[in-house]
Amino acid sequence: MTAPRRDAHRLLGPDDPEPVGLRNPGGASPFVLICDHAGNAVPSMLDGLELERAELDRHIGIDIGIHGVSERLADRLDAPLVFQRYSRLVVECNRRTTSPDSIALVSDGTVIPGNAGLSDEARALRLREIAEPYHRQIVAILDARTEAGIPTILVSMHSFTPSLRARPFDRPWHVGLCYGADTRFTLPVLAELDEEEGVVVGRNEPYGVDMAKDYSIPVHGEERGLPYVEFEIRQDLIAGAEGQAEWAERLERVLSQAYGTFTGDPT
Repeated sequence: MTAPRRDAHRLLGPDDPEPVGLRNPGGASPFVLICDHAGNAVPSMLDGLELERAELDRHIGIDIGIHGVSERLADRLDAPLVFQRYSRLVVECNRRTTSPDSIALVSDGTVIPGNAGLSDEARALRLREIAEPYHRQIVAILDARTEAGIPTILVSMHSFTPSLRARPFDRPWHVGLCYGADTRFTLPVLAELDEEEGVVVGRNEPYGVDMAKDYSIPVHGEERGLPYVEFEIRQDLIAGAEGQAEWAERLERVLSQAYGTFTGDPT
């Protein structure tokens, strides 16, 4: 008996995970959490992008530790969390389709063989089956809350490597906040983080928001007129469960206090 043929017009097969994860969809919190790089799955059809597993497990393939922090934080806040299960190397959900980094050929010195020479159809499949469902789910939650008159603040969760392989230098920040023109909620969060003992805070470090190339904050935050905060936590601090729990507790405290400042109700 021959194996069933794969549909050439489909990327994800029956054994591949769903791209979008959803936790606490009916959460009553004013916060909605999103996590663009929670997972490092690769569709079976793509043969691991012809990479060693170790490459997919390092920071180029996944935001190490951030999924654990995000789930814990969402539960502590009773907040919805939308997260992406596929690796950013398959398709970068935090890039506009016009960005060269949308499907990277090289990432931090590693060549991605499975991304070379893609046809327009192959690129469109990755966008259609992975990136677009993720962003549709975010839009659905935000639209539903708007229609119901529920105040909402978008919280984008990321992590960063302590040092790049291609350009080695120490990144001293424990957490960085990335923001564009709208700093309504970012500034109260920065003020609260500055009160956290022993925490080194970066302002648009190690990354900022690129309105031309980035997607999640420019589209779901800035263009929508929604207050937001984007966290980048250093990966060595949250690689294990203990660090993830510590940072979830810290961010719950910081977000709650900042929300009081933001709304004028510090209680």
